[in-house]
Amino acid sequence: MAASALVLALSGPGQTAGIAVFVDHVITDLDVGRSAVSLAYMVGTLTGALALPWIGRAVDRFGVRRVLALVALGFGGFLVLLAGAQGLVGLTAGFVGVRALGQGGLSMIATTAVAISVTRNRGALLGLTSSLGAAGISLFPLLAERVITVLDWRYTFVAEGILIWVVVLPLAWWGLRGAERPARDTAAAGEEGGEEPVEPSWPLATIARTSMFWAMAGAIACSGLVSTAVFFHQISLLGEQGLTPAQAAANFLPQTLAGLAAALLFGSATDRLSPKVLMSAAMAMHALALVALPSVSPGLGALLYGAALGAAAAGARAVESAALPFYFGTANLGTLRGLTQSVAVASTAVGPILLSLAHGWAGSYRPGVMGLAALCALVAVLVCFARAPLPAIGGSPVGSDEHVREH
Repeated sequence: MAASALVLALSGPGQTAGIAVFVDHVITDLDVGRSAVSLAYMVGTLTGALALPWIGRAVDRFGVRRVLALVALGFGGFLVLLAGAQGLVGLTAGFVGVRALGQGGLSMIATTAVAISVTRNRGALLGLTSSLGAAGISLFPLLAERVITVLDWRYTFVAEGILIWVVVLPLAWWGLRGAERPARDTAAAGEEGGEEPVEPSWPLATIARTSMFWAMAGAIACSGLVSTAVFFHQISLLGEQGLTPAQAAANFLPQTLAGLAAALLFGSATDRLSPKVLMSAAMAMHALALVALPSVSPGLGALLYGAALGAAAAGARAVESAALPFYFGTANLGTLRGLTQSVAVASTAVGPILLSLAHGWAGSYRPGVMGLAALCALVAVLVCFARAPLPAIGGSPVGSDEHVREH
């Protein structure tokens, strides 16, 4: 769990929060418009999302450690590529890699490693892993902002790439040996006299026909779209509310601190409460945070806004990580999480460009933010109507041969 949390933390340079502090510097240095950079980010993210189902399938086939090592090598390489970008083409190519391998690949592998290694209190442990990882991710915007002022944004990207290689590659080789051991199945538990939970073996085609799968995938996609939109433009967006660039960058800190608590709370709650109810609550929290944004001002208002937004995003991620093995087991978890992360990462691609276009049309971020709040409220309601799949009998889901039966 500790190694996975560190891997998750080091996805920071590929997360929107880690990239956001570079945006204004890139716009100035490359002499391109904000919408052009947002479009490059969208194209790069959408393209990168296509790789995630393959990465997830590779985890199931070749194991966590081998795939993590390859992902880390590529992630560091694309960060170095971003450092040498001279125009929108190079910038887009760099975004493809860092979004696919950092924001998508490292995050997916880190949480999957924990999910396949434990069966007891999985939600709580995934929540703790997410909390520790989020704490590390939160450091990247603050540290990168300081390093950029000293070394320039290009050398900062290079430093981040080297950091990934130096830390993640040894972790892949020595730190995640236990992650290659899949969770025990029912038969093995019975033979050993253990009391491990029963985990169904769900065929992928069956999973894809359940409303619960699409509820979780849709909610995490909406959360990613909204969070990425406001995080990507956070410096400019909060500047419109009167915050300085330093104050806007510092707002990532309360977002993260609240996210730590929310990930622990939501993750632990999935061991006892319905994941769909918890996901609905996270999406409602998203909506409330965005509705409050136009009234934010420097000081307490900005602090509360950051805390609410960070808690909502972290809570949604924690619920999604625990809900999939909770409902569908771990037999195909890598492939399954690859699919959901592909949808989630693809959704993050359109958030920044949508908010940028709304800002260009209205001359203010307010109408776009209100639209995002309405979307979150709608998803919060729709998730409540998803039906939980029937529990497994004898290790296989009920009705999986011909139909998906749900209650």
